[in-house]
Amino acid sequence: MKKRMGIVAAVATAMLCSSFAFAAPIKIGLMAPITGAFASEGQDMQKICELMTEELNKAGGINGNKVQLVIEDDGSTPRSAATAASRLVAADVCAAIGTYGSAVTEASQDIYDEAGIVQIGTGSTSIRLTAKGMKRFFRTCPRDDEQGRVAQSTLAKFGFQKVAILHDNSAYAKGLADEARQRIIDKKSADIVFFDALVPGERDYSAILTKIKGVKPDAILFTGYYPEAGLLLRQMQEMKWAVPIIGGDATNNTDLVKIAGDAAAGYRFISPIMPADIDTPMAKAFLKAYEAKYHSLPSSIWSVLAEDAHNVLIAAIKAKGPDPTAIAGYLHNDLKNLDCFTGQISFDEKGDRVGDLYRLYEVNAKGEFILQPK
Repeated sequence: MKKRMGIVAAVATAMLCSSFAFAAPIKIGLMAPITGAFASEGQDMQKICELMTEELNKAGGINGNKVQLVIEDDGSTPRSAATAASRLVAADVCAAIGTYGSAVTEASQDIYDEAGIVQIGTGSTSIRLTAKGMKRFFRTCPRDDEQGRVAQSTLAKFGFQKVAILHDNSAYAKGLADEARQRIIDKKSADIVFFDALVPGERDYSAILTKIKGVKPDAILFTGYYPEAGLLLRQMQEMKWAVPIIGGDATNNTDLVKIAGDAAAGYRFISPIMPADIDTPMAKAFLKAYEAKYHSLPSSIWSVLAEDAHNVLIAAIKAKGPDPTAIAGYLHNDLKNLDCFTGQISFDEKGDRVGDLYRLYEVNAKGEFILQPK
């Protein structure tokens, strides 16, 4: 009978040969938005990390020791994130994965840092998260300054001369909006005719859309999240206003199409590559197993970046044991080009991922996210 190789075989096989052995299960935390505005992201994060932990343990765990995934719901809000982080600290995890949303992640940073626990952000791109000098904070996602650069070059590529920038005042959206605006100013590639924020969670954006329409932009750059992006697209269609709108990576979620309906057709957004477009052998094997178990694919890249975090933690614990200081030291100094789902991963001295991950997508008439040529 053929030996079944799980989707973590490439990682687990090497782990069985290491000299580190621990008596108790190794606890890794997952802080994710299981409920709230970003629940679809958090639920996919939970499914992915549970599946990978299950496969890892079937393959022998880490050096023969089982891994226990401890999950806490951050509720998609900073206040709930602080509570979730405190619970994971109390659970004695050696590291925590998560979360989605820069403001939500930021609310947990000090708690993990003061407890001496490694945290790996996954959908948290705000520059300031790694500007604080925290030695145990890392992220598998890119940063907003890189996204701002790609946003500016994308707008210039399409020849847009008058650009409206709309954000939502969150740490992520405002930070990206500021980065994109400064890039446009520095490059002198367009006139910024509007720069303001909407209020997230509202149901009617006709007032601010009417205001933007009045300045006659060639395009809108929206740096907020997918629930609001879906509503903006739908309400622009109702206004019979067809100005192009380009979104940031927080609009990369298939729920956007559910909200916008056929108004999503033609919408473009900047994002790390989608799960279905990832071409690494590890990712292909994982997505096959995920689809077999859950009968769907992850709705966006952000949940897959949580498994990148899972993989780098496994590599660090395999090499150095579950001590958080040793894990952080390994990630800073020894981890080089680890093969993960979204490509190879290394971290710089700040804990940021090295490399360029951003691409342009367009939604077609079927609601599919189509990767655009470079």
